[in-house]
Amino acid sequence: MSDCLFCKIVNGDIPASKLYEDDDVIAFWDIAPQAPKHFLVIPKKHISGLNKAEEADQQLLGKLMTVAARLAKEEGIGDNFRTVVNTGEEAGQTVFHIHMHILGGRSMQWPPG
Repeated sequence: MSDCLFCKIVNGDIPASKLYEDDDVIAFWDIAPQAPKHFLVIPKKHISGLNKAEEADQQLLGKLMTVAARLAKEEGIGDNFRTVVNTGEEAGQTVFHIHMHILGGRSMQWPPG
C-alpha cells in the first residue's frame, strides 16, 4: 500500500533502525519507546490488522512470534517481555499494518491501560 508507513519501511523508502530482516518479516526499534527495550516485528506483506488476517496468514503470524522471542533474547531482554498487538483505532492501533510490539527491560504492570 503506497500510503502505509510500514510498507514504506519495508520498501526502504523510510529508514528504520533495523534489528532483523528476512524474506517475510522485518524488526526495528520503536521511535517512541515505552520501555527501555521496545521494538516492532512486522510482516512484509501488508495486512491492515489482526482482524483482517486470513487462514493463509497463520504461518506468517506465527513467525512474527518466534522472531520476536529470539530477538528479545538476543537484545538482552531474556524471558521477561510483553508482546502487544493493537487491533483497531480504539485499541490504540495507529499504523494500520499489523505489527507486534515487544517491550522489556522493566517490570510491566497489569492491567496495561
